[in-house]
Amino acid sequence: MAIASYSCFAIVAPGLEPIVARELTALGERPSIDDGGVSWEGDARSLMQANLWLRTATRILVRVAQFKTTAFYELERRAKRIPWDRFVAHGRGAEFRVTARKSKLYHSDAIAQRLVDAAGLGVGAHKPHPTDHPPATQLFIVRVFKDQFTISADTSGELLHKRGYRQDVGKAPLRETLAAALLLASDWTGRVPLLDPFCGSGTIPIEAALIARRLAPGLHRRFAYMEWPEFDARTWNALLGEAKTFALAGSPVPLLGSDRDAGAIESARANAERAGVAGDVELGVRAVSALEAPDTPGLVATNPPYGVRLSSESDVRDLYARFGQVLRERCPGWRVAIYASEPRLAKQIELPFTEILRTSNGGIRVGALLADVPGSSM
Repeated sequence: MAIASYSCFAIVAPGLEPIVARELTALGERPSIDDGGVSWEGDARSLMQANLWLRTATRILVRVAQFKTTAFYELERRAKRIPWDRFVAHGRGAEFRVTARKSKLYHSDAIAQRLVDAAGLGVGAHKPHPTDHPPATQLFIVRVFKDQFTISADTSGELLHKRGYRQDVGKAPLRETLAAALLLASDWTGRVPLLDPFCGSGTIPIEAALIARRLAPGLHRRFAYMEWPEFDARTWNALLGEAKTFALAGSPVPLLGSDRDAGAIESARANAERAGVAGDVELGVRAVSALEAPDTPGLVATNPPYGVRLSSESDVRDLYARFGQVLRERCPGWRVAIYASEPRLAKQIELPFTEILRTSNGGIRVGALLADVPGSSM
């Protein structure tokens, strides 16, 4: 049987492309950064590995077809040549999510309907789903730009940040992919302690535990490509076995999270339990002024409030200033990584921050900043 080859593309939150490329390189791929994501050529194994192991990607696609056309009859002719049965098993439906810009064919619903008809995948399958597509359908993402069509099959199903553990969230939740990105961009590998004094529902400490224990983020979930007719269950089971063998029984370093909100900590504990790392993460109700750090310097990684959880701008400034004072007093020699929406707020911490990436969290543009606290070296 011939080995299936795929033109793969990882959709990535803006600013995280270099991190995803680095993750793919570590998996043995040769990625290149493209508009909106990262691409590489792979086989079934590399596709499975990407979904199983990537911590910072949003969704993995396989490019099904690329062509240029300005007429519906040509679109239908091209679409009939696509081997849809590679990606859609008998009895399953399909959903076409279309975006069109600067093209003669610009009506997304009309484009989707032509693709449905040409593929013979059922009436109404083109209707967009409000969130993630249901398991009974295969999602195809269609991008039309300057008359150039790119049709891709989704391999992930639910977005990759949905690890399955974060069912309890706080007032300003941080996506799992963004939490992992902050850690990876800081070059934290799980060999020194981790401290998050604004941990909310625990996403950063939990993602840190997954990294420290070498646990694959996709270990306990299903993916869309598992429904493909050419899905290789033997290869998938072998990859799962390798991932389980590679994992550590526990974190080799302390992982600490705290928050002044008792409800947030209760949610964090429930999330850590679902993630299977409750024994690795120490969580407590504590104001930042009561921060306690291990003797061995490590990384303070946190997503401080942008103002949503505080009553006034002066409260936010005071909190950041107090945070900086506590870091200088109790964390000498530590490294600090934060997400910050306003440079003027970060300045209140009074550390020599360098921006290591820029992205978006909940529609708010944020920068990831990294600094060393004066003191003995790590």
